[in-house]
Amino acid sequence: MQQQWSNRAASAEAAVATRHLRRLWKLAGTQLGVVGWPSTRQDRMFGTWHYWWQAHLLDTLVDAQVRDPRPQRVEQIRRQIRGQRTRNFGRWTNQYYDDMAWLALALERAGRLAGVPRPAALATLERQLVNAWMPELGGGIPWRKEDRFFNAPANGPAGIFLARHGNLRRAQQTADWIEDTLIDPDTHLVFDGIKAGSLVRAQYTYCQGVVVGLETELAVRTGDDRHLARVRRLVTAVRDHMTTGGVLTGAGGGDGGLFAGITARYLALAATALPQDPCAEIARDTVLTSARAAWDNRQTVDGLPLFGAFWDRAPDLPRPGAAAGKRVGGAVTESAAPERDLSVQVSGWMLMEAANTVAGG
Repeated sequence: MQQQWSNRAASAEAAVATRHLRRLWKLAGTQLGVVGWPSTRQDRMFGTWHYWWQAHLLDTLVDAQVRDPRPQRVEQIRRQIRGQRTRNFGRWTNQYYDDMAWLALALERAGRLAGVPRPAALATLERQLVNAWMPELGGGIPWRKEDRFFNAPANGPAGIFLARHGNLRRAQQTADWIEDTLIDPDTHLVFDGIKAGSLVRAQYTYCQGVVVGLETELAVRTGDDRHLARVRRLVTAVRDHMTTGGVLTGAGGGDGGLFAGITARYLALAATALPQDPCAEIARDTVLTSARAAWDNRQTVDGLPLFGAFWDRAPDLPRPGAAAGKRVGGAVTESAAPERDLSVQVSGWMLMEAANTVAGG
């Protein structure tokens, strides 16, 4: 079965590479993902580029390198890192702590698993995340600078990175803050965040995924039973409340295109890092059921897969000239045909890599 998922992950990688990967501004040694396909001229010129989408593209390139090590992919990873920094005007940082946490995670894995270290970048990003901690204002770390919205999509990935980068104390503080502040007592799912002392009660798949990832890292690294208990509870809650027919719930295109893929990534982590625990089988089944649905419902264009924004239904084929998504209030809306969005296609690829990972277990 693993060979089948390895082949599917390779096809998903080829689809993203063929349709989306381009040099940044024709600069040698760079690469970024064009945010839409079929693309507009503005897309190809990287007038829009979406920092955190590119971080997930980098992270999924690392997944591919773990699956099938190749020197040319190492060079792709180097080009992606260089492209991201260049497009960000020579900086690693921006105004969004969630963005910086996603990039820190991808860069840490690129160094550890693909042999492309960026220690100075990691040190810079770690300082940003550590110094943003604001317990006196109710956090946690905020979503972005000059903001007081403390949410799971910033604190979850920041905590995972800090655990992997050696700051277990702050990672545990982050996990405990989420546990004390954002857990729904009825469903045991994670609420989105807290602002001015009031819960923002939305519940998104990727909020669950990053907390599964954080608690899994801490369960493995500390041996503290409270973290393992939280993983079990949340993996079960995801299955019970965030799936339809066992398939992870989609969130459309735009930023939402990445949500289910992120959840699959960290369910796969729980399945492989805690293989003897009963939650591992639940996590594994959720990943594989979602991946079968996404693959079976895919469109095929020029022999390569095109995934849907909702894995339990057939996607629409995006047409040239379809309206692109827009940035509104710090978030990116979906395109008129969400399947044109890089986020949706990276998420499908991420899911195939996750399925390959758990099938190997």
